[in-house]
Amino acid sequence: MTKSGACEHSGVIPHFSDEFCARLRDTLSAAGYDADGVVAVLGDSAHAALGRGEPEPARRATAGGSPVETLIRLFLVGDEQPTALVRRALSGVDLDEAAATGLVRVSGDTTRAGLDLRPFGDDLGSWWVVADLDADQAGAPVGTDHVLGIGHASLSLARATLRRPVGTLLDLGTGCGVQALQATRHAARVTATDLSARCLALASATFRLNGVEVETARGSWFEPVAGRRFDQVVCNPPFVVGPPRVDYVYRDSGLAGDDASALVVRGLPDVLAPGGVGQLLASWLHRRGEDWADRVAAWLPDEGVDAWFVQRDVAEPALYVGTWLRDAGIDPRSAEGSAQAAAWLDWFAEHEVEGIGFGFVTLRSTDTDTEVACEDLRHAFDDPLGPEAGGWLDRVAWLRAHADPKRLLAATFVVPPTVVLERVSEPAADGWREVVRRLHRTDGPGWQQETDELVTALLAGCRGHLPLADLLALLAAANGLTADAVVAAALPVVADLVTRGMLLPEELA
Repeated sequence: MTKSGACEHSGVIPHFSDEFCARLRDTLSAAGYDADGVVAVLGDSAHAALGRGEPEPARRATAGGSPVETLIRLFLVGDEQPTALVRRALSGVDLDEAAATGLVRVSGDTTRAGLDLRPFGDDLGSWWVVADLDADQAGAPVGTDHVLGIGHASLSLARATLRRPVGTLLDLGTGCGVQALQATRHAARVTATDLSARCLALASATFRLNGVEVETARGSWFEPVAGRRFDQVVCNPPFVVGPPRVDYVYRDSGLAGDDASALVVRGLPDVLAPGGVGQLLASWLHRRGEDWADRVAAWLPDEGVDAWFVQRDVAEPALYVGTWLRDAGIDPRSAEGSAQAAAWLDWFAEHEVEGIGFGFVTLRSTDTDTEVACEDLRHAFDDPLGPEAGGWLDRVAWLRAHADPKRLLAATFVVPPTVVLERVSEPAADGWREVVRRLHRTDGPGWQQETDELVTALLAGCRGHLPLADLLALLAAANGLTADAVVAAALPVVADLVTRGMLLPEELA
C-alpha cells in the first residue's frame, strides 16, 4: 500500500508502444536531448551542480526556451513548463499520447514531468532511461512500487561489471533496465527479470526507446529463469539490510538482515554456465565478534566457485538508517521517520550489528575447489573495477593452472609499468634510515604492499627474459642463501603479487 502523502501511481502500469517509442526517440535526437547535448547546454559546472541536487545553475543555463532547454528543465530540473514550449519540444509525438503513457502531466497551460526521462551515455554513445521521479522531483516521498532511476549504486555496478563479449546475459532484478541496456553492448542475448510489473513496464520502455532487443520475464529472484544458465549475470538487488519488511520494492527484499545478498550469492552458481561470471552489489552485516569475511565466505559452496568480495564502505547503524530514510524522501525528524528509525535501530541492536558493509561480488563458475578473496578497499580510487575483476579472474585461473611449483618456477614474469616502488626514510645519526619499502599499483584499485630488499631485487629481474627458477637461483647465490630456502620463501610471495596484479606472467601482461 502506498504511504499517505507518497507519490501515487494509481495502480496504472505504463505502456509505451514500439511506434510511440520510435517517434519519441527521433524527437529527442532531433532536439539534441542526449548525454553530450545536455552537457553542451549546461556546461560542466552547471551539469555537476545538477548532479549534486543544486538546480539553479541549470535553470540559468536553460533560459532560452529551445527544445533541448525545455526538456532539461522538464525532466532533469523537474520544473513546471509552459505547455506550448513542451508541445514544441516534443513536436514529433502527440502531447495527449505522451500524457496517456504517464510521461508528462498536462494541466492547462503548464506541464510537468510524470516520469524521469534521462539521457545516459558511455564512450560509444548515448541512451535514454525511463524511471519514476525521485522524491525531490516529485515533491513527495516515493511510492512503495517506486522504480529507481540512474543513481550512484547503478553507476557503481556498471563500472564494476566485466565487459567481455558473451553469448547470454541475465540482469536479475532489472529495475529501470539500465544494467541490461548497457549489457547489450557486449552480450549477444540479454534477459531482464523483475518481480515488479511496474519495473518491467518501465524497463521495457527503456529498451524500446533505445531500439534494443531484451527478453523480459516477471517473477521472484531466480524463478523466471529456472533451468536456464547464462554466461554472465548482473544484479543490483534490494540489498538494504534490516527488519524483514518491504516499504519500497527497489530497496527492500522482505528478507531479514543481509539474507537478500546471501540468497543471490548462493543462487548464482546454479544459473551460471561453465566459466560464467556473476556480479552484484551486496551488503553484509558486521556483527559483534564476527569477521565479515567469514560471514560472506559462508554463503559459498565448498567447490565450484571463484569469488572476489570487495568492501567499499562500512556504515554505522544510525548513519545507515538516516541515509535510507532520506533516500525515500522521509524526514528522519518526522513522526513517520522517527518510528521507522526506532524499529530499524532496535533490530540492529537485537542482532548485535555494529556496522553494515557494502561492496561488490564477482563469482565465476569452476570445476575446482572454491577460491575466495575478501578485500577491504575503502580508500578512494578512480579506475572502474570491471577490468580489475576480469584481471583477478584471469590471474586466479593462471595460478591454478600453475599450482605445481615446477610449472610456476618455469614461468617468466614482468612487473607492469603501473607498479612503482616507494621508499620512506627517516633521519638517522649517519644520514637516512629506511623505515618502509612499499610496492604501489598506480592503476586499478591502487593496491599497496610492503616488501623487503630480497623481493625488490627479485622484481628488478622480472623482465620477461629469465624463468623464475633462474632468478631465484641468482638471488640465492648473491645473498649466500640456499636455493631451496629462497624458493620456499618466494613462491607464496610471487603468488600473492600475481593475484594483486603487481607481478604478471608474461602471457597475461
